[in-house]
Amino acid sequence: MRPTRLLAAASSTFRRRRLYTAAAVSTVAPSSAAPPPQGAVQPLSTQFARPSPARGHGVADDLASSLRALLASSPTVQHAFHLLRSAALDTRLPPNELVDAVLSTVDPGSPAAVTLLSHVLTCLSRAASDCAAAAAAYSRMVTRGVVPDAKSRTDLLVTTALGASAADALTLFDEMRGKGCYADAKMYDVVIRACVRGGMHCDAVRLFDEMAGAGVKPDERVYAITISGLCKLRDADRALQVLGKMREAGFEPWELTYSSVVDVLVKVRRMDEALRLKDQMLLATGKKMDVVLATMLMHGYCLNGEVGKALDLFDEVVSDGVTPTNVTYGVLIKGCDAEGMTDETYKLCRQMIEQGLLPSTYEFNLVIKGLLRDKRWKDAIGLLKLVVDTGVPDVFTYGCLIHWLCKHQKLHEAVNLWDKMKEAGVKPSIVTYHSLLLGYCEKGRMDEALKLYSEMPDKGFPPNEVTYTTLMKGYIKKKAFDNAYALLNEMRQNGVSCGDYTYNILINGLYMVNRVCEVDEMLKRFLSEGFVPTTMTYNSIINGFVKAGMMGSAFGMYRQMRKKGITPNIVTYTSFIDGYCRTNCCDLAVKLLIYVRRDGIQPDIAAYNAFIDTFCKQGNMSRALHFLVLLLKDGLTPDVTVYNSFVTGYKNLKMMAEASKFYYSMIKQRVVADTEIYTTLIDGFSKVGNVAFALELYSEMMANHVIPDDKTFTALTHGLCRSGDIDGAKRLLDDMRRLDVSPNIVTYNMLINACVRDGKLQEAFQLHDEMLSSGVVPDDTTYDILPRTNNS
Repeated sequence: MRPTRLLAAASSTFRRRRLYTAAAVSTVAPSSAAPPPQGAVQPLSTQFARPSPARGHGVADDLASSLRALLASSPTVQHAFHLLRSAALDTRLPPNELVDAVLSTVDPGSPAAVTLLSHVLTCLSRAASDCAAAAAAYSRMVTRGVVPDAKSRTDLLVTTALGASAADALTLFDEMRGKGCYADAKMYDVVIRACVRGGMHCDAVRLFDEMAGAGVKPDERVYAITISGLCKLRDADRALQVLGKMREAGFEPWELTYSSVVDVLVKVRRMDEALRLKDQMLLATGKKMDVVLATMLMHGYCLNGEVGKALDLFDEVVSDGVTPTNVTYGVLIKGCDAEGMTDETYKLCRQMIEQGLLPSTYEFNLVIKGLLRDKRWKDAIGLLKLVVDTGVPDVFTYGCLIHWLCKHQKLHEAVNLWDKMKEAGVKPSIVTYHSLLLGYCEKGRMDEALKLYSEMPDKGFPPNEVTYTTLMKGYIKKKAFDNAYALLNEMRQNGVSCGDYTYNILINGLYMVNRVCEVDEMLKRFLSEGFVPTTMTYNSIINGFVKAGMMGSAFGMYRQMRKKGITPNIVTYTSFIDGYCRTNCCDLAVKLLIYVRRDGIQPDIAAYNAFIDTFCKQGNMSRALHFLVLLLKDGLTPDVTVYNSFVTGYKNLKMMAEASKFYYSMIKQRVVADTEIYTTLIDGFSKVGNVAFALELYSEMMANHVIPDDKTFTALTHGLCRSGDIDGAKRLLDDMRRLDVSPNIVTYNMLINACVRDGKLQEAFQLHDEMLSSGVVPDDTTYDILPRTNNS
């Protein structure tokens, strides 16, 4: 039933008084309450609930009449608050009409107007799902000359920050102050907090700085949030300054505030100040260092490259009862990885997993890559098994492992891992397919490679240039060049473009299958098909001719290159220098080097090493040293190839003291020794009878995670056998099995010969049988040894 109009309800003075009294003391009845008895007087507020849309401006008129009546009956404006709340929230009266209705009953300049409209603004601000109605009401109030109190304006700022944005709240706050409205610490707190939350850190700091000029003293919340904003701006100096002012004002900074400043000091790499503030914080709070603070400091040490101190702090806090978190371990793992501390990252990762914590995929992959970098593939796979069902390993994890295994000829392990990856529900990427494809091709298992290639399109990975060139290299390695060349037509049929890399693979392939004479004809064919050769193309051809000893053909290709306007580079000239050195035409090589330098081209390491390697092989160490001096004068740093040339040269001259000097010089320059250098040194010291030092080098090699090859073991076996330590030599076979290194025929022959020489015939024949079972075919030397045993 439509509510009775208020004006009609006020037909008699007596009844009006009863109505005023009821409205002043009534409360909102629950929706489940029974309807009032007939003839009973209803509270005025109920007449604004669920109004009929047809009433229009009548609602505002009713509100004005009722409010006027209430104010006339009582000077206490609080009696009107319930009525205003109902009008603001239940009737959804437009903000402008709501404000105008109130101001039609009171003077805009009166305290009553401020009190009533402040209540309206608070109601709208706190109850609205958005800030539009409250903002519109406030705008109307200001237009009509009424400034609500600070409390209601604070409510509006809160609603604006949450319902609109920090920028809108800041604009509104600036407008309030621009019109001379007083702002208290609470209002500053609300807006500064909104700015920090919204990433407007500079505005937050600006407001804090303006507080002093406005005569407003910050409270501890304002100090704390301002310091937080300064820390996010990484303004460590200002954060420390405000922290000091906070303490001078008599506020003890919160633990979180201290931690924020410690964190920013850590991030700007001011560790000494961070540590001092940490001590100040612990003294002020009377607490021990917690895991958050400890992790911050560990991060700081890692940023400064002081990972050892970070690890020491880790041990200290753990022994003090602090439980590390994922973040703690992550900081240390990243820090150790950056310093190449693979063993530490591995231990931390295992410790983390054993404690029921999981690394992030990124951190886990760092550990895996570090282990592979140090050739600790078994540890990497073992670590993978610990988390295989946790969702931590991703396609990149498996891809790294499979690529490394394939690259290092461990195809069986790579295939097993491929199957495990699919079992774990991790879908391979095209990069993973290419890694396994490379593994098959490197092993010459082209049938499996083609099978894998054929399934790629069905898995959503159409073959691309990398796919085809990988297969091409596989066929070329098996000397099946025609099969490799046939893939070129397949590429074109499948719409895969052929770039320089593809053409160069095929051109180089002719050299690898000893069909050098066909190179010129193939190049012409490619040119007719639209291929535009580059410097890299000609460099590949020239290098192939040089390695085949066809210097005339190489020079002819060089002339063709110049005729086409293609500029040679240092790689081109290095090939010729290498060729002249290989053919003992060092004088021509020197003349070419002088020409290159005069032409403004900087010789590279490979050019100088061509001379160094040649003279070292000739035993002419003085000339080799002369070119080392030139290399250094040109500002170049010797690499492992240069050092290996000198070590080999001195080893061949049995000058192991000089060879050692170059080795130690290399270590001092932080050039990582490879398997070839260790093998050369082990072989050299074994041959001069210093087997003890050869064994030390072998131990050092293993400690540095440099994997020996069959030549390393052959050299060491030779030394041990010559010194009579046959048992030690035989123990090397166990190391070879553990490292998955296959003994070669020379190793077996030396061991068999040593056993025969010592009269251990049964052991000699056991070695012979073991050699056969491992797939090593005996040669004439083997049977030259064993028959003598039968005749003895």
